[in-house]
Amino acid sequence: MTSTTDNPGKVMSLVPARMDRLPWTRFHWSIIVGLGISWVLDGLEIQIVASNGFSEEFHMSSGQVGALGTTYLVGQVVGALVFGRLSDKLGRRKLFILTLIIYLVGSGLAGLSPAVWFLFAMRFVAGLGIGGEYAAINSAIDELIPAKYRGRVDIAINGTYWGGAALGAATNFFFLNHDIFAVNVGWRLAFFIGPVLGILIIFLRRNIPESPRWLMTHGRQKEAEATVDDIEGRVTREGGVIEPVDERLAMEVKATDSIPFRTILHVLFRQYPKRTLVGATMMITQSFLYNAIFFTYALVLTNFYHLNSSNVQFYFFPFAIGNLVGPLVLGPLFDSIGRRKMIFSTYVIAGVVLAVSAALFSADLLTATTQTIFWCVAFFFASAGASSAYLTVSEIFPSRSGARRSRTSSLWPRSSARSHRSSTASWSATAPTAAP
Repeated sequence: MTSTTDNPGKVMSLVPARMDRLPWTRFHWSIIVGLGISWVLDGLEIQIVASNGFSEEFHMSSGQVGALGTTYLVGQVVGALVFGRLSDKLGRRKLFILTLIIYLVGSGLAGLSPAVWFLFAMRFVAGLGIGGEYAAINSAIDELIPAKYRGRVDIAINGTYWGGAALGAATNFFFLNHDIFAVNVGWRLAFFIGPVLGILIIFLRRNIPESPRWLMTHGRQKEAEATVDDIEGRVTREGGVIEPVDERLAMEVKATDSIPFRTILHVLFRQYPKRTLVGATMMITQSFLYNAIFFTYALVLTNFYHLNSSNVQFYFFPFAIGNLVGPLVLGPLFDSIGRRKMIFSTYVIAGVVLAVSAALFSADLLTATTQTIFWCVAFFFASAGASSAYLTVSEIFPSRSGARRSRTSSLWPRSSARSHRSSTASWSATAPTAAP
């Protein structure tokens, strides 16, 4: 349903309105499972490295283990920047297949590392894949999920990162147990868990369509409408009742192949400097918080509370579950109560709990168990707040700059260089999204 306007290169389209009015069906669950697996894989990868079972074989220092984590983060930033642009140019669907394959290769070969330098190189490659995953997938999820569900879905999917971390903790308890596996075997097998899951997901992703919004903004109106027709047919077959679309919701869209990066900089620093400051502050603070705790979690438990690497997994598991449950429980409140109140509340509560735990730790009044309890409570709130940072940044700027936001925000990763989801790549300037 499109019609030309008096402006050359622009059309009036109902594609966004048709997608947003769809009821929730199995189709949307397939999007969440097929694309949201990236967060699970990322959490799994980070946990494997945080447990650093390989450090014994390669005699790595704490500094080297930290540098290995940084290498992965750098790979994610590079991957988000490179593949994010390709996602805008070539489409979401092509990229979320390619980036998954790159991750599978990098993570699998990391488990075969003959030396430290090779491990560093493969962690960078795996980071490239995951960074590219976020750049392509975050956009696709936002563009395929109806607007009324988008807030809670975005926050909940971010939280599944901790499901992967919990899986990593559980498997590491098995693989890092030297009574079961030799020092040079267990951690290598752990690196193959992600690739096995990824291979299974590739088949599911083949059934996920290209984003109709991406097609529309790239001048492929007929393909966009045909894709929406197919999606509506699938939703109907799955029992969904589709309401008639309000033709007054037609949106003027200008087809654009690519937006110059200087235009994005102009939007960030000239048009919306206050919004950029707010977004950067949220990204940087939550990144600092997660990196500070997450990458040192195992080191704190082993160096200060004298736990071995296998037993650390017992203490990490409840920490991961707390981070997972937080976004699931609090996520709907970001839609009902509002972004501002919930962001303020979650950040403040998490900060107060961490400040109390830091004071008690300094006074040597904590044990491994009480330290973990404090972190679980703090990150129950912090995880929801951090997830909302990516959602907020994607909403407070005009949608026409959406795809570049997914790459810009990756410069402030949440313990995994996670780039937030973005909305449509090249909307007309007449169609901004509302600020929270």
